[in-house]
Amino acid sequence: MSLWVDRHRPNQLKKLDCHPKQAQQLKRLVDSGDFPHLLFYGPSGSGKKTLVMCLLRELYGAGAEKLRLEHQSFETPSKKKIEIVTIASNYHIEVNPSDVGIYDRVIIQELIKTVAQTHQFDSTGQREFKVIVLTEVDRLTKEAQHALRRTMEKYVATCRLILIATSTSKVIPAIRSRCLGIRVPAPSTETITKTVQSVGRKEAVDIPEELARRISEKSNRNLRRALLSAEACKMQQTPMQPDQKISERDWEVYLQETANQILQEQSPARLLAVRDRLYELLVHCIPPETIFRELVKCLVKNCDNQLKADIISAAASYEHRMNLGSKPIFHLEGFVAKFMSLYKRFWDQEMGAF
Repeated sequence: MSLWVDRHRPNQLKKLDCHPKQAQQLKRLVDSGDFPHLLFYGPSGSGKKTLVMCLLRELYGAGAEKLRLEHQSFETPSKKKIEIVTIASNYHIEVNPSDVGIYDRVIIQELIKTVAQTHQFDSTGQREFKVIVLTEVDRLTKEAQHALRRTMEKYVATCRLILIATSTSKVIPAIRSRCLGIRVPAPSTETITKTVQSVGRKEAVDIPEELARRISEKSNRNLRRALLSAEACKMQQTPMQPDQKISERDWEVYLQETANQILQEQSPARLLAVRDRLYELLVHCIPPETIFRELVKCLVKNCDNQLKADIISAAASYEHRMNLGSKPIFHLEGFVAKFMSLYKRFWDQEMGAF
């Protein structure tokens, strides 16, 4: 049984409620016949993937929704075998090259080359090109991005690339200049509230407006998160009440407890314990960027105003290092150690003043 967020995902551009302007722009693009490479960018949960799937349906019809999972193996120059999972139809293939880490360049060069070299078997009533959807493009290494740029130029006659990214700041200019950029902003709180209530009516569940508004505010304008929270509330209590408690995600509670432990004690032993907790989050596939951002929020919220500027400055420095490096735990732990140093020194000075 599928979740609400999957069951009620729009599959046509005309059914989209959140981004009508972008939907109209894509519709005109399909009708014009001049279809360039596209770069969708926007925050998580804003609807980028939904727009892409609706666009594929507009291009190829219902056949684009008949998906299959494929496991593909590749060999690196050092003879190491790597595997990656792709989602494909007869007309497109979706892949996340960053899943294989530093070997993403191999995926770009081999997989995309294989797909791009094959022409459409039957182009009657369809397009003469296939579509390759690449997700999390902003997490690709610079080598992979340069390989992608060369692929875009070489196989433009037989394939089009649709790139999905959270931010364009980590995408090299050579790729950005070869794509039509489509910004997908986060839906407003009012739009999410209406969508949550609309999905509730389709499920024959009465979601009070006050509860729907609280869910949308707590989701931080993330529509996917709001729908998941609404379904969780429905499982907890039926009929749903306006003052019903909205459950928090386990990893968020765990991270708040970690922040409290950092604030309670600043010592090498506590730093070692916090390192273990950070590892626990990483092995459960919580992105390091998310861990960093939420940890900083929890710490800053409970700090003296005089400390906040120094903490934000240290956080910016360590996050930048984390983006350049390949071992997030080093930089997460480094930031925690720096915070402990700043926090302990501040309170020692405050206590010495009395």
